[in-house]
Amino acid sequence: MKKVFVKDVWNYFNYRRLCGDDSSLLRQIHDADVNRPGLELSGYFTEHIYRRVVILGEKEIGYIKTMSEQAQKKAFDYLTDDSVPMILISRDLACPDILLEIAQSKNFPIFSSFAPTSSLIVEIVSFLEEYFAQVDSLHGVLLQIYGRGILITGESGIGKSEIALELVKKGHILVADDRVDVYRTHNHISGEAPEVLKNMLEVRGIGIIDITRMFGVAASADKTQIDYVIHLQKWRENEQFDRIGGQEEYFTVFGIKIPMVTIPVSEGRSIAVLVESAVNNFILRSKGFNSSQIMEERVINYINKQKEEA
Repeated sequence: MKKVFVKDVWNYFNYRRLCGDDSSLLRQIHDADVNRPGLELSGYFTEHIYRRVVILGEKEIGYIKTMSEQAQKKAFDYLTDDSVPMILISRDLACPDILLEIAQSKNFPIFSSFAPTSSLIVEIVSFLEEYFAQVDSLHGVLLQIYGRGILITGESGIGKSEIALELVKKGHILVADDRVDVYRTHNHISGEAPEVLKNMLEVRGIGIIDITRMFGVAASADKTQIDYVIHLQKWRENEQFDRIGGQEEYFTVFGIKIPMVTIPVSEGRSIAVLVESAVNNFILRSKGFNSSQIMEERVINYINKQKEEA
């Protein structure tokens, strides 16, 4: 799990800084959730959840205006504790004077944003969940094909990187080659390349290729959600492969099932074209168009028609 600091949040969202110098940005955030301090403002401190980003919205600011000066000092001294990473105020509301005074004395970071409270909560939690997500590594190639995140797997030497190179040449986007770091956010699995491998593709006989220098910056992406898995398997004479497309296969990561298809690899087959066709078929299925089902209905109708004529 990565460490995340206040400076990471500030650099990413570019919130307006109201208080705290650069050293205050080195406070570490330990929890992906946020705290709206209704209970703390009312004077109930025993159940305060430390280590979370504190968000003050219209309701909190409105309630603060009704509080006495003594009550505000007590609450704000508690909310600017050393274990609290930062305070974020929504809708560019004015920071209460007493809060600003206490924060300045402690060099405590306070920020504001024009966004409403609900939007701030969603963006902060989503951002932090990626940092705190459990990460695992998979062997494969991750691309964006027709706007979908496609993970290509298969045994070493089957040609995954060569296929990825051909797909990038066709205009698709590389995310990761050889090693894919995957993590779960909400009910989705996302993947990215390790920092040292970003934009790089290894092709046997040629070596390491920098995709962005060869095909331009648009040929690679930092990360993508994984929507579909294509498993490449060597063709074996006696092994049965799905010919109709009616079998459902899944690839499971962190308890999430991702639709999968297995493509047999043999000489003479254009695997890049087959990958594109598989992705197109997956997109059609996700929109309710199932070619296998249509074929099955045609066969049944044909059989019934033959019976009637007989």
